[in-house]
Amino acid sequence: MICADSNCWIAYLSGDEGQDVEILDHAVIHGAVVMAPVVLSELLSDPSLEAQDEADLCSVTLMELQAGYWERAGKLRALLIAKRLKPRLADTLIAQICIDNDIPLITRDKDFRHFAKHAGLQLL
Repeated sequence: MICADSNCWIAYLSGDEGQDVEILDHAVIHGAVVMAPVVLSELLSDPSLEAQDEADLCSVTLMELQAGYWERAGKLRALLIAKRLKPRLADTLIAQICIDNDIPLITRDKDFRHFAKHAGLQLL
């Protein structure tokens, strides 16, 4: 099972090439992908998103928030801020739900490496 960040989904839906797109395509075909709720919100924010793409995205199983998620996410972000990093809130929320569910994240965003280094986020 994997979770894909918004940038990977956008590349996938656009027909871009790359190892991340290949991994995501394989996971979609085999039902081995889950969606972070924040990622779904980001993707649905695109006013030019085609109806079929929206339906496909909404059909992916959403990851569930576990008790204490919001507190852990806040503390995770504080940890990185204390290290003089600048974690975006959406990235923090994505990282935390992946950490909580022990699901690796596939992303093109290098900012997630800080979550991997300091909090144990698994990156593909």
